Amino acid sequence: MNPQTTQPPTAAALPPKTVKPGAAGRRGDGGRRSEVRLLARLGHVALAVWAVIVIVPILWTFLASFKNTTEIFSSPWTLPAELRFENYARAWNKANVGRYFLNSVIVVTCSTFGTMLFGSMAAYVLARYKFWGNRAVYYLFVSGLAFPVFLALVPLFFVVKNLGLLDTHTGLVLVYMAYSLPFTVFFLTAFFKTLPMSVAEAGMIDGCSHTRLFFQVMLPMAKPGLISVGIFNIIGQWAQYQLPLVLLSNAKDKWVLTQGIADISVNAGYEADWSGLFAALTIAILPMIVVYAIFQRQIQSGLTSGAVK
Repeated sequence: MNPQTTQPPTAAALPPKTVKPGAAGRRGDGGRRSEVRLLARLGHVALAVWAVIVIVPILWTFLASFKNTTEIFSSPWTLPAELRFENYARAWNKANVGRYFLNSVIVVTCSTFGTMLFGSMAAYVLARYKFWGNRAVYYLFVSGLAFPVFLALVPLFFVVKNLGLLDTHTGLVLVYMAYSLPFTVFFLTAFFKTLPMSVAEAGMIDGCSHTRLFFQVMLPMAKPGLISVGIFNIIGQWAQYQLPLVLLSNAKDKWVLTQGIADISVNAGYEADWSGLFAALTIAILPMIVVYAIFQRQIQSGLTSGAVK
């Protein structure tokens, strides 16, 4: 009698594999988490590279402002042998940076105040009041964001000249306001829409006029947005060069800081006063860094508040 041979079980006879519930989901979640971690690392690397690109030139300019011309060219990447504050005194007095700085402060202060006043009023009306042509006016403001400044320099020159405002701070302030209003209205319109309507209705019930409601109720509530857009306007107008170059070309005593630094840069090639040039650059850069550092929390708060409704 032949012994019975044992046959291996077939695939059909094998018991089905049991899959624990949620295992596939966990594997998918793990893959997504690893993807997020990878993207986060890449984002951190990109931010680090961007920080180096921005910080290194500023730091180098600051260090070069304390060197003399020989040190700047012979050992550009070393620390200054001594702190030469006379470079700042020479730039402030001899190169007239002090006068240009004061002119910039006057122009930027007046233009920012006017931009914020008229921009906030226009944005509030466009955000809160429904009337015929509301969207058309809003899109007309927004279209100004896409209009390059240099395309309007020639007609702008003749308009300002015909108004008798050429080579005056008044003409420059009005032009700054005109070019800052589109962004201001665009930003603040979205911000005013996030404010609760119940507060405005309560103010109207208590007898507030539209003007009083805006200035005493809604404007204080919009403080984070006003600070954010105000800082952006200050930085943009402080660094403006094209418009002052065209509108203040023949009035050197009314030049702003960017024009003065450009003039120093041209003269530095002949007088070899590179340390004075870097001192002037530092004087121009530091105020904006300080302003942004002081108001950075308000800027972030204003941006995030206006992002959602």
